[in-house]
Amino acid sequence: MNMQTTEKEIERSFLVGVILPRQTDEEGRESFWSVTEETLEELAGLAEAADTEVVGELVQRRNRPDPATYIGSGKVEELKGYVEKTGANVVIFDNDLAPGQTRNLEKALDCKVIDRTELILDIFASRAQTKESRLAVELAQLEYSLPRLKRMWTHLSRQKKGVGLRGPGEKQLEVDRRLAQKRIADLKAELAEVQQRKEREVASRNETRTVSLVGYTNAGKSTLMNALTGADVFVKDQLFATLDTRTRRWTLPGWGPILLSDTVGFVRNLPHHLVASFRATLEEARCADLLLHVADGGNPMALFQIQAAYEVLEQIGIHAKDTLLVINKVDTITDPFRLQAILNQYPQAISISAASGEGLERLAQAVSDQLSRDFPTVKVEMPITNGRLLAYLAKYGEVFSRQYTEEGRVLVKCRIAEAFLGKIREAEVTLTRLE
Repeated sequence: MNMQTTEKEIERSFLVGVILPRQTDEEGRESFWSVTEETLEELAGLAEAADTEVVGELVQRRNRPDPATYIGSGKVEELKGYVEKTGANVVIFDNDLAPGQTRNLEKALDCKVIDRTELILDIFASRAQTKESRLAVELAQLEYSLPRLKRMWTHLSRQKKGVGLRGPGEKQLEVDRRLAQKRIADLKAELAEVQQRKEREVASRNETRTVSLVGYTNAGKSTLMNALTGADVFVKDQLFATLDTRTRRWTLPGWGPILLSDTVGFVRNLPHHLVASFRATLEEARCADLLLHVADGGNPMALFQIQAAYEVLEQIGIHAKDTLLVINKVDTITDPFRLQAILNQYPQAISISAASGEGLERLAQAVSDQLSRDFPTVKVEMPITNGRLLAYLAKYGEVFSRQYTEEGRVLVKCRIAEAFLGKIREAEVTLTRLE
């Protein structure tokens, strides 16, 4: 499924989107897909991220998908003409196709047909760098491909005719199914071990506060991480430029060092198999003390991308976490009413530009204020000889002052996590909350 190609081998893709009747959720909001209207801009970005050259697009409105070909026989003929005229060798649908629909379309168009899910899986496969992300992608691809094995075999036999390739037969198909099921089971077991190891790794950092960047793909999370931490995280104006979680130390003004994690970007209709497989990679976000939800304020679909990101957060079970919405790329907004429309819906959002540095001090202060809610300022009175407790306060808290008394005691004013207060109460220690 991998589309890594050289310049000479680049594939020419033709894009197809089907607009279905508008749909609303339980709260009456329109779904992201129903309001995309006739634009295939995001699909084009995904196609280019998969190293294909987009040569055309076709949009159709339907009340419901055609059971056989999704777009209907008349539109198939029209699409075939476009494919022949443009020389496209792959047709990409912005919808999810059933195995039978894909098979029928490939037969009618005489070229490869893939849907949105297969395209996203292909991009993830080409970008995965760490062992855990490669395992996650392989599992998602296998679970996607299992019900489509028959179509994949017929595609192979049609493309490469000759001795030994005149049709694999049902026996070989069943062998492949069993092999795929065995590999899926092995991958799930291996990923479960990775998940447990990741949980232990993240839990071991419980002395340090952690903040995780989440949000729609290409919202500028990696650029923001570089701006805040001075890290050299890979940045590219491309969908899914980041797949693997990266964690860096961020010295928060007025607070001290915390850990900041950059995570994989979300996208509308993110494949279910992929979300499930990437749970280990998203463990940083699941265990973070605070989420920074970064959105591209310059994108015309910003409100719907914010909604789509929140839906993915709900899918992975971390939607209830403390979250700060960060509207990035405000320097690219030419229409001030667009930013105001976002702020009207999300009045607590913080406007910034990671590229120019605008608003970063305000963001740092907001993060500090948010984290401080569970970090009370206290005064601890103890014997001056209790060096172990003094070292403990210096390690796990932020010490503001020390005052020594003639009675051989020391008064320490510090800010420390609520979770550590129980560990510093001793017979000779007096603990007083100041705020």
